[in-house]
Amino acid sequence: MITVLNLPRFFSGKDRFKQWYFISVQLVCFFLPISTMAGPPFHTDDPEPVDYHHWEFYLASQIASSNDALSGTAPHVEINYGLFHEMQIHMIIPLSFSYPHSGSFAYGPGDIELGLKYRFVKETSSIPQIGLFPLIEIPTGSDAKLLGEGHAQIFIPLWIQKSWGSWTTYGGAGYLVNITPNPANSWFVGWETQHDLSELITIGAEVFSTLIPSESLENELAFNIGTIINFSDKHHLLFSIGKDIVGHSDLFLYAAYQLTIGP
Repeated sequence: MITVLNLPRFFSGKDRFKQWYFISVQLVCFFLPISTMAGPPFHTDDPEPVDYHHWEFYLASQIASSNDALSGTAPHVEINYGLFHEMQIHMIIPLSFSYPHSGSFAYGPGDIELGLKYRFVKETSSIPQIGLFPLIEIPTGSDAKLLGEGHAQIFIPLWIQKSWGSWTTYGGAGYLVNITPNPANSWFVGWETQHDLSELITIGAEVFSTLIPSESLENELAFNIGTIINFSDKHHLLFSIGKDIVGHSDLFLYAAYQLTIGP
């Protein structure tokens, strides 16, 4: 669910959807500072699960643009729950859209994501925390309308995190398996660093890469910056914006409201 924006092609017509989208992006960029948090709003994740019997709810949108299309979610709902100590369950249910530059606009259910995060090493003053977060993408979106992959995907990453005072850094690598007769499997590698400016705002940045062992497909190297604003222990606002350094994406965006509920 990552996107990039090609502005010259994006404004090639007077389409109302394109004009609305551009205005929305400008408003978001104006009102939000540039900063970050663990996991959302970044592509790199962390090994820290949701606290036992706590809930996280995200109402979010993730948008990307390439030379071929504008696509993303509008919106998607993410739910995380601390099922056991050191373990959370995870689900994303999206409404996706696709707007090929040479085709027609499509909107509908996207691929559902399910996951299980397990932290098996807890952090100490000298040892980082380490965890696994396997994910499966269920092909519930229409492949013909470019709203889904058309096949299942399994992502198996290992994440590491260490904190020092107001600074936190985390990252790792994972392998993406496409369940299809002719799979183009790939590696994801990413690392993020963030700083708590105050109890209200955290800022940070990440660099990540998708590595595909195929001469016919292009690898990706990208960066991302974002912010999390903590209005209270329950209410949070997240945003990130990024761009490919190597790859076909000019710009990708993420914005979300997060509600945290505990017993």
